[in-house]
Amino acid sequence: MEDEERNHSKLLIGKTVVSKTGKKFGEVGDIIFETRSGELIHLLVKNPTMYIEKLELEKDKSGNILVPYSSVIAVGDFVVIAEEDII
Repeated sequence: MEDEERNHSKLLIGKTVVSKTGKKFGEVGDIIFETRSGELIHLLVKNPTMYIEKLELEKDKSGNILVPYSSVIAVGDFVVIAEEDII
């Protein structure tokens, strides 16, 4: 993975995660990726809202909510995900 790509993924940390309908899910706390290929696998959500807690999404060993990176449809001021891709 190029250094430029690494820097871009670091910019995701701390951004608010929202659905395309505007529902707030929390903030990006970390990014989980495949070390060999560099493929982004999950976003770890910190400060989850009650809404995302009720969705019963996949969690890591520490109980942190994981959102599949494949559900991300836009990144700007917010990380926008397609809710239908995660439930």
